[in-house]
Amino acid sequence: MKIDSIKNGIVIDHISAGNSLKLYQLLKLDELDCSVAIIKNVSSAKTGKKDIIKIDADINIDMDILGYVDPDVTINIIKDGKVFEKAKIDLPETLRNVIFCKNPRCITSVENEIEHIFKLSDRTNRVYRCVYCETKAN
Repeated sequence: MKIDSIKNGIVIDHISAGNSLKLYQLLKLDELDCSVAIIKNVSSAKTGKKDIIKIDADINIDMDILGYVDPDVTINIIKDGKVFEKAKIDLPETLRNVIFCKNPRCITSVENEIEHIFKLSDRTNRVYRCVYCETKAN
């Protein structure tokens, strides 16, 4: 299989195997007017298998979504066909409109204008809680 290199864009590397499609949907990469390659189950010395997403455009990526779905990913910014910058991601402290509160009594279920905000309450177990009602995110 041949996946062309990109001249200017972003490579999301070290995605846990199977998470690339979730990231693709949450980042709304289907709305882009450029080439996007999803490479699944690539051999990895560190984890056994990993996924990779290549985006052939210089766009802004929501780092909070990346950190929430898979905090171990690496972002490679490509300029003129070479890695210009590498970034590691971490769990975000706050999530805004990434996940939604499931509590039917939460204010966010009644008021459509209110943002869905979750705070990281347990870093070890990756637990987020709604700032309004303290409901744990799934």
